[in-house]
Amino acid sequence: MRHCVNRRAFLKTSIIAGTAVALAPASLVRAFRGAPAAKRKHTTVVRAKVARLSGTYALEHIRRMRGGSQSHLMRCSDGHNYVVKFQNNPQHRRVLVNEMLATRLAAALGLPTAPLFPIYVSERLIELTPDLTIEMRRSRIPCEPGMQFGSRYLGEPHRLGIHPVVPRREWDLVENRADFAGMLVFDKWTCNTDGRQVLFQREKSDSPLQAVRYKAVMIDQGLCFNCGEWNFPDSPIRGFYHDRDVYKGILGLDSFEPWLGRLESEINLDVLVEATRGIPAEWYDFDAITLLALLERLDRRRHAVRQMLSEACQRPGLVGPN
Repeated sequence: MRHCVNRRAFLKTSIIAGTAVALAPASLVRAFRGAPAAKRKHTTVVRAKVARLSGTYALEHIRRMRGGSQSHLMRCSDGHNYVVKFQNNPQHRRVLVNEMLATRLAAALGLPTAPLFPIYVSERLIELTPDLTIEMRRSRIPCEPGMQFGSRYLGEPHRLGIHPVVPRREWDLVENRADFAGMLVFDKWTCNTDGRQVLFQREKSDSPLQAVRYKAVMIDQGLCFNCGEWNFPDSPIRGFYHDRDVYKGILGLDSFEPWLGRLESEINLDVLVEATRGIPAEWYDFDAITLLALLERLDRRRHAVRQMLSEACQRPGLVGPN
């Protein structure tokens, strides 16, 4: 029992320290650990100022994006454009944690994801940009300044374009179609209560004689862990891409390799804790104990995914040949 208590204390410290180390010097880390709530809030403001000087921060609002989290496309200080989700989005503040944690875990399984960073958005930029607002049922409120979640926009100049869907007649041109099986492993593990969201990058061919190819990239992990609830209401029909034709090649559990094997053998609690490094503590209301409990449940769930996938394979119409 004493070993378990000490381990929890160590992991809690790791989460808090990791949050601070990525965005602040050691002196701020020491100030952050164990400080009263009011002081921690002040420390967060200081960290945000540090991030603005040494990290990635927003320079210009481009346009509002579609979706329930009401994200915004913004040009940032590193020369890239980012889809930015704000702390006061209509879904939940924890959605930002979900995005960063789940995207890192998907990448750890070898799945295609977009680069991500905490993005600092200043109060002054929000004041000067009327469109930086959140639409509520009966009102409109300004976006909250500070550290936000940013996912790099995939529409870069060397791409021919990005597409939300690919016509069925062009499915053979999706070069990583097999990754949809790995995405299902991930979405079952994290209990993604949304349908699997992807964008298709249209790759430019090196030769004019070669057909244009597409690459599917995972986006929008905000509803993993059941959004802000941080629980796992599992269902056999959850976690799927809307076009079930992508799962035609799945014939059994062997079709979920290597992702299922990586989940069971390469992911552990230490990997999960490391995946929280740099996540701003205000995104989870400084509640490292609750965040740690989420990580511990994710660790325990790793070996239950095989059974979830087996049930999905046995259910008519979900995966496999029609």
